[in-house]
Amino acid sequence: MQKKGTIDYSYIRKILNLDTQAATKNSSYGLASLSHYIQNQENGTKKYFESEAYKYLEEAKLVEEPAFQYQIPIKWDVPFPPTENPKFKFIDLFAGIGGFRIAFQRNGGKCVFTSEWDKFSQKTYEANFGEVPFGDIQEIHELNIPDHDILLAGFPCQPFSLAGVSKKNSLGRAHGFRDETQGTLFFDIVRILEVKRPKAFLLENVKNLVSHDKGKTFRIIKDTLKELGYSIHFKVLDGKHFVPQHRERIFIAGFDKQVYGPEAEFKFPEMPKANHIVRDILEKDVDPKYTLSDKLWKYLQDYAKKHQAKGNGFGYGLADFDGITRTISARYHKDGAEILIPQEGKNPRRLTPRECARLQGYPDDFIIPVSDTQAYRQFGNSVVMPLVKAIGANVVERLFQV
Repeated sequence: MQKKGTIDYSYIRKILNLDTQAATKNSSYGLASLSHYIQNQENGTKKYFESEAYKYLEEAKLVEEPAFQYQIPIKWDVPFPPTENPKFKFIDLFAGIGGFRIAFQRNGGKCVFTSEWDKFSQKTYEANFGEVPFGDIQEIHELNIPDHDILLAGFPCQPFSLAGVSKKNSLGRAHGFRDETQGTLFFDIVRILEVKRPKAFLLENVKNLVSHDKGKTFRIIKDTLKELGYSIHFKVLDGKHFVPQHRERIFIAGFDKQVYGPEAEFKFPEMPKANHIVRDILEKDVDPKYTLSDKLWKYLQDYAKKHQAKGNGFGYGLADFDGITRTISARYHKDGAEILIPQEGKNPRRLTPRECARLQGYPDDFIIPVSDTQAYRQFGNSVVMPLVKAIGANVVERLFQV
């Protein structure tokens, strides 16, 4: 047992015995409660996790219940430890590997709750932040989420079924957002906003959200957020202004009308000059395993020729060293076709996981503890972190203009 005082987080990691791949549903919840409890010692939100944290410790027979309190405070050995003296609190939903979290920590915020269902993303998240995310947000009651100032979510896009609405109208039944969003992951954002009432939120999605399901999806999202009492502002922004990648995403910012008035003004940041190039993110020494095999390279060339003959634009993309890349996607692990790096005298190669991290604006001290396949999926699903940081700076500035 460690003596009272500051200890290394590496010791806590040994206590946690973190193995999110093998963890059961209940033990994962316990690990999430314990790591959240540890990180929330100083900001008044540890009460949300305390009982479950001690329950996990007692059941696992890791430490004596009264002694655990002496392991606080902690000397963190993770790249992105909890923010000291934070200006505001935020929660990180559909957190992925933490692009939103890094951005808002760098804007002075403290993350008080995290949810991410994918076990491999949980592993990457823990390695970098010292916190195990809670799993499926659909299984977390909104009352068990700490109070916060800003809700962040890069939520999956799902169609909203309008079936039954006309029938309910004829029967005089109210439907509203509870009916129209029920069964979608956006509903989980809605129920948290309704109960916890953060002052602001920032949501992110693919740019085609506006036209998804013939515009029905975005209409319901806008109407729902307005019905909850938030003024909303949205804009499609391109990550190419911060990294050498063409990546357009829609961002939706919202502010509580009860706090900021019925038409809260907000402006997205002006985009800096897009002067980033692929050459800047490439590693000098790259393992030959990232070079495409003759078989795969032939397949990609034949596939491109077939679709070009049909007038389609499908095919691989060779990167311009002094330009920007296509949008990296979660399927990049399959063949790397959308972004290939030319090599003199050899077949082209995939980006390395570290190069993918740089392409999304992650710093080089970001830990990648998973396989290449999982890393490609994770960065392909992530956000351009510096872009989110720039948007976040404006959100935070508006937060304090009450």
